[in-house]
Amino acid sequence: MIVGFSFGGWVTGGTARQLASVEASESVTSALTPICVDLSARDPQLAERLTALKAASSYRRAEMVADNGWATPPGSTGPDRRLATACADQLVTG
Repeated sequence: MIVGFSFGGWVTGGTARQLASVEASESVTSALTPICVDLSARDPQLAERLTALKAASSYRRAEMVADNGWATPPGSTGPDRRLATACADQLVTG
């Protein structure tokens, strides 16, 4: 068993659930990022907001995307922080 857990890649049930949860969250964020980018493209103030976004610190960018309403997934009542971060990265890097 020591060899299995140390070198064989075995994990406990709790660790497997945790890894699955992280993977699912990353997949959802990845799937929703294009929607966030599309919402930003439809914003009539995109040029101004994009200029401000690029000038802002990396810590502030996600908050700005969330404040603009771009990181609120369809059917949600509020923005998603991970989505806002991924969307801001996508918008800044083009």
